Amino acid sequence: MTDGVLWLRGRGSIPVRNRIKYRVILYEYPCNERIRSFLRVEHLFDRLFFFARGEDAHCHQIAMATLFDLLDICDRADLRTSVLQDMDRHRAAMAGLREHPGVDSAMVDQLLAEIKVAAANLAGQGRIGQGLRDNEWLASLRGRVSVPGGSSQVDMPSYYSWQIKPAAVRNHDLQQWIEPFMPLCQGLALNLRLLRESGDVVDQMATQGAYQEMLGGKTFQLLRVWVDDALRVFPEVSANKYVIWVRFATQDNELKPQPVTRDVGFRLARCNI
Repeated sequence: MTDGVLWLRGRGSIPVRNRIKYRVILYEYPCNERIRSFLRVEHLFDRLFFFARGEDAHCHQIAMATLFDLLDICDRADLRTSVLQDMDRHRAAMAGLREHPGVDSAMVDQLLAEIKVAAANLAGQGRIGQGLRDNEWLASLRGRVSVPGGSSQVDMPSYYSWQIKPAAVRNHDLQQWIEPFMPLCQGLALNLRLLRESGDVVDQMATQGAYQEMLGGKTFQLLRVWVDDALRVFPEVSANKYVIWVRFATQDNELKPQPVTRDVGFRLARCNI
């Protein structure tokens, strides 16, 4: 850990003025269903990549199940359209920024180029993951994985035969099956990155464990809360166009949430594009 930096879980870092070393935990709250869906898909991609990098067959078992989860989500909702629509909005917002004094036009041009490439790659695809749906063996495995214990060697010996192949062979197969999802992953990651970077991080205090902020009709897409891990508390967040509520809780010996009644300092970012 570096002096003077709060390291965030997978989201970069925030510089601080003092030189105290401590760890903060990031919690995010989506303010609409579209962003909630984006965060769920991001979570699945994070899990997929983590377990696909492994070499143990049990890791690849989880990677396969996660891959099928992504297929299920793509079947139920047109994620590609939502991601492309968001990139169009980001492109329009970035283009408008170029007219503002003090804006780094080179950085804006770089972001516009990233958006253009990501949008072209995603728009140029057919139905996401169609090759996996057309693969009879994967389609059969997809049905067995949804049954508790259904992917055992008793029910699907061909899957067990694949699992005992060398790790390099399994890794190669996984990379081929994951590749069709990469344009969606990259477009989604770009959208969420731009949204996260749109929020200013502000120090706040939850008096007796609760924080309230009146919005006066202003809406946000994403709220981000950082809290010192040493406090052993977590936020429960709710928001609408009128108010933001952040209530902190802790867990008892049975892990049941219990409200915190002491003051809790935290950092808050309100994100919207």
